[in-house]
Amino acid sequence: MSYSVTIQPNGITFAVKEKETILEAALNNNVALPNRCQVGACAMCMCKKQEGEVSYHLDPMLTEKEQNQGWIFPCQAFAESNLVLTYSE
Repeated sequence: MSYSVTIQPNGITFAVKEKETILEAALNNNVALPNRCQVGACAMCMCKKQEGEVSYHLDPMLTEKEQNQGWIFPCQAFAESNLVLTYSE
């Protein structure tokens, strides 16, 4: 199963496969997303989820407030539905 991820405001869309992080899927589809460490420590890839659901194998290094506001780490997040993400705020 795969889901669609759309990055706003530029409307770039790519597919993410099961067991593939959102960042892995982006890089595999030649979509350049901000990243450095790829393990959730640097927070460079942090973005806001506007629509959809994600899951993590390990608890993300995000506060409860950040998670409630929609912030995610694409390097650690797995899509559980189609997603709309934004890097502009």
